[in-house]
Formats: sequence, structure tokens, C-alpha cells
Amino acid sequence: MPAATPATTEAAAQQLQALGALIRTERKALRVSSTATAEAAGVSRVTLHRIEKGEASVAVGAWANVLAALGLKLTALAANAARTTAHNPPAGEWIPLHIRLNDHPQLKALAWQVHGTDTLTPAEALDIYERNARHLEVEAMPAHEQALLAALRTAFTKHRV
Repeated sequence: MPAATPATTEAAAQQLQALGALIRTERKALRVSSTATAEAAGVSRVTLHRIEKGEASVAVGAWANVLAALGLKLTALAANAARTTAHNPPAGEWIPLHIRLNDHPQLKALAWQVHGTDTLTPAEALDIYERNARHLEVEAMPAHEQALLAALRTAFTKHRV
């Protein structure tokens, strides 16, 4: 059962609805299903739907996970701050929704048994890295692949039992 919606001002409700709409627009622009987005973010499809509607009762951590899964970043700006440049997150701060094997040489080598696709979900990539950890040569990994592995471990390890 969802938490009770906290009392919010009209301005706060509008901001959440706008953020939810932005999330939905970005997801659709990326042509990613709600199921895939929810899985990548570690939330249910119902929670993703509630986020896209801008519901205030959804935990901020769930919002942040969905934003990260779509390559977006949760930031706060002062009300009078003018945004002058588009923000591209630095490498390692977010996890792509689809991880291209050709971009990650060690992952590609470890995923020799994967046929018929050139991309993996973040969960699949971490599973392959972890199952084959004894074969990893972390020091030989390119920096972007090391950053990906670190981000995957940070995002998914704390959620495992």
C-alpha cells in the first residue's frame, strides 16, 4: 500500500508533476519500456507510474533511482538560479539503461556465452562481472569500464540479500 501523500504546496506539487512528466518524456524518447526502466531502477512498475504522475508519497530514493536509470541526475537549484548550460553527468555517476558489450572489452570477453544481443541490462552486466570475478583484470580495464563496474556495484549490491 502506498504511503499517505504528504501535504505539499501547490508549487511543490506542480514541480513534482513536471519532473514526472520529464521522466516519462525521457523514457519514451529513449524508447525504453516501463518494465525495463523499473527493473533498471530497482522499483516496481507501479512505483514508476506513480513517479511519472508526480506523486509526492513516493520515496525520494525511488525518484533518484529512476532518474539514474535514465541517465538523468537529481539536482537542486536555488529558485533564482539561471541554468546556463546543459548538464552531462560525468562518467561513473550514472548507469546506462543498456550496456553495449563493444564499449566494455572485459565485459565482452566475460559474456562470451551471450548470443543474439550486443547490449545487456545493468543487472545482467553486474551478474556477469560477479560470476566471473576471478577472471577480471581490473587494472587492465579502461577507466570508463572501471567506473561502470563501480557504479553497478554501488547501485545493486546494497539491494541484495
